[in-house]
Amino acid sequence: MQLEAILNKLGISSLNEMQQKVLDSYQKDSDFILLSPTGSGKTLAFSLVLLQQLRDRSPEVQALILVPTRELALQIEQVLRKLATGHKVTCAYGGHRTRIEKNAFRDAPSILIGTPGRIKQHLEEGNFDPTHIHTLILDEFDKSLELGFHHQMDFIIRHMPQLGSRILTSATMMETLPPFTQIQAPIVVDFLKDSHNRPRITIRKVIAPSSKKLEALLKLICKIGTKKIIIFCNHRDAVDHISELLDNRNIIHDTFHGGLEQQDRELALLKFRNHSTSILITTDLAARGLDIPEVDAIIHYQLPHKEDAFIHRNGRTARMQATGDVYVILKPEETYPYIPPAIAEEEFPAFYELPENSPFATLYINAGRKDKVNKIDIVGFLLHLEGIEKNDIGLIEVKDKTAYVAVKRKLAPQIINAANGQKIKGRKIKIGRT
Repeated sequence: MQLEAILNKLGISSLNEMQQKVLDSYQKDSDFILLSPTGSGKTLAFSLVLLQQLRDRSPEVQALILVPTRELALQIEQVLRKLATGHKVTCAYGGHRTRIEKNAFRDAPSILIGTPGRIKQHLEEGNFDPTHIHTLILDEFDKSLELGFHHQMDFIIRHMPQLGSRILTSATMMETLPPFTQIQAPIVVDFLKDSHNRPRITIRKVIAPSSKKLEALLKLICKIGTKKIIIFCNHRDAVDHISELLDNRNIIHDTFHGGLEQQDRELALLKFRNHSTSILITTDLAARGLDIPEVDAIIHYQLPHKEDAFIHRNGRTARMQATGDVYVILKPEETYPYIPPAIAEEEFPAFYELPENSPFATLYINAGRKDKVNKIDIVGFLLHLEGIEKNDIGLIEVKDKTAYVAVKRKLAPQIINAANGQKIKGRKIKIGRT
């Protein structure tokens, strides 16, 4: 596929400076290191390189992409399904049914994406042949090390004897690489110090004693209004506590942390992407590697202990040269070495109104790709319902056996009542709220 066609497919006009530098610098069968901040577009950069490496109609796995989290694996899968037309892409990760993944290996994918623990399990069970893999991508490698995947990655790499190219991406500089990577004389593209690539953010502080932190957070949410906000906490309990506060005030939001079922985590991100929710409360699980566009503000309800974690959290906003706001909620006695003491303090009006809820709601449909249902089918189906116009329909995401569509919130009950029991492509469907 030509570059222009790829960009059109993704709805972008041109590559950014880093992505173009990767394309210009990469050499076949060479090791490659890409250092670039969170949110700078590393996934597209290494995907374009990978497309150049794939052989047509190979019956074996050709490329393996190792990632630290399930959500990042799914995000990369979405990108490569759009770009690697004619090549099978398979995703494997913990929390996903191994039986489904084993069935996918019967017809070997050209590209395999997965978390280290699950890929190691498949290797141990002999579910795929690693001996023909020529390209390995270690994405967000610093995060994989932080999560303790050393032994799994070592095991996996030792089972790939035909590797010609190792591509490593990281959002932080590493003094040395672990020997198990086997990376030698790499080409390095470093955009970590590039001033044009840094997020353009404004940091403000909110001072509140422990007993008033939740009240201060609520005031801040109300002042920010309907913009998209991510609220970061250090612990799941704090996430749930804030969620209860917003529930009691009927403020629509979602939560995201490791204690949730995988399906609930995926749905929370989906609804945040399609503007069904504008507030996401999370732990550091959402600080790295996730495609969450157009975030206007970051709120640190609890600050991390390390500056790197603070930087990665802030990377969720001001992506791709946009601007964003960052708020830190501090107790009067709290200080952090990475928070400048001179930053402005946020002021609040005496009276504030609760923010309006998002204009969209997400509906699910019990049909997906494996039922030969696509986005065009869903749009056509909805437009045939009485009173539904094109601008009443938002973003649509189609999975294997389900689909999710954002619709105007006020029309959701009407659509559910009119659509249930009707057919898409000859299949009677059920539709309901998420």
